[in-house]
Amino acid sequence: MTFAALGLIEPLLRATDTLAYRTPTPVQAAVIPAVLAGRDVMAAAQTGTGKTAGFALPLLQRLVEDGRPVGSNAVRALVLVPTRELAEQVYESFRAYGQFLPLRYLVAYGGVSINPQMMKLRRGVDVLVATPGRLMDLYGQNAVKFNQVQLLVLDEADRMLDLGFSRELNAVLNAVPRRRQTLLFSATFSEAIRAMADTLLHDPLRVDISPRNTTTRSVRQSVITVDKKRKAELFCHLLAERRWGQVLVFVKTRKGVDELVDVLTERGLQVDAIHGDKNQPARLRALARFKAGEVQLLIATDVAARGLDIDDLPLVVNLDLPIVAEDYVHRIGRTGRAGAQGEAISLVCADEVQQLAAIEVLTQQMLPRHEEPGFIPAHRVPMTDARGQLVKKPKKQKKPKVPGIAAPAAPKLAPKSTSKPKSGKPEASLAKPKPPKSPWSR
Repeated sequence: MTFAALGLIEPLLRATDTLAYRTPTPVQAAVIPAVLAGRDVMAAAQTGTGKTAGFALPLLQRLVEDGRPVGSNAVRALVLVPTRELAEQVYESFRAYGQFLPLRYLVAYGGVSINPQMMKLRRGVDVLVATPGRLMDLYGQNAVKFNQVQLLVLDEADRMLDLGFSRELNAVLNAVPRRRQTLLFSATFSEAIRAMADTLLHDPLRVDISPRNTTTRSVRQSVITVDKKRKAELFCHLLAERRWGQVLVFVKTRKGVDELVDVLTERGLQVDAIHGDKNQPARLRALARFKAGEVQLLIATDVAARGLDIDDLPLVVNLDLPIVAEDYVHRIGRTGRAGAQGEAISLVCADEVQQLAAIEVLTQQMLPRHEEPGFIPAHRVPMTDARGQLVKKPKKQKKPKVPGIAAPAAPKLAPKSTSKPKSGKPEASLAKPKPPKSPWSR
């Protein structure tokens, strides 16, 4: 199948050809015709399978074919995403796909000045990609109007709820027109999200390209067990021993990111970091340097678990397991994208056995465990089963007794005499006792 067979117009086909998109992915083949037909869509697919193109290409075509001009401070298509990094990625995708179309695009998120965003909105934009918090800031200052919204996209809706954006989402949904086309896309959908979708979508096409909450087969996954205090040391050992190239490393806390950066910098390695305490220009600069190959190692918290699209990234390392099991799926989805092969290695200590069990239950697979010579943990990581329960070692069973056969009794010895024989000679009656009959001789 080709993109032309999906019904896309010539400017979009020219853009896909420029981007070297040859064959639609399964999610694109399923979703693009439905969006072009005006249907609501709820699609669940693994990261790196082309979800953004799946909704962006037909969305752009519908805006062009509609042809209505956009008013001042208005938007025609609204795309909501959970993080700044994902907002930038989706925005750049829209610009690339619509490079031959007469449309205007804007991205809006926090961490940067709101004034330039307000200035660009004055002319109106066809596509606005935004995080919920900044969008409602703009709405509260009358810098954006929703009366012209024709298409609403919620990308990674589950994550937006995880991050506490439910109030902002409700405000947006109450403000946009009821007559609209709504699209929900994510790599993972909880039952709560699916219930919410039932209230937002009208007769949607439901697309499940892969089983829910599964990880892509193109990523080889494994666990190396280690004591918590030796994780950084083990990572440096593996980096040198296995001669790793570029690596994206996930750490649980901002403090942990900074500490690992200090350790690696002292060893003379080229490293940069992304976490919530860094301003947006610094985060974008770190990502750009990593993509350009100027730094070998990018250390990040879960703010980078979604939205980082890095070509041919060979390896993701989880120095710490995530608190939320779904974030594991998104973390390792940074590698093995677009059909390429990737690897994900998690360094796991005994304290993280519950997180490991939750990940294995979510992904419905047991991750192979290994131990690195010289780093055998003193505190072993307990084994778990397919239900996420700890596997207890079986108790040693006592040897069963054979019924009907008693143990042989100890022989009774005659007591020693304390008196001397009258003749001074040993008494003849003091002979050796006869041994008792053995029960085995019956």
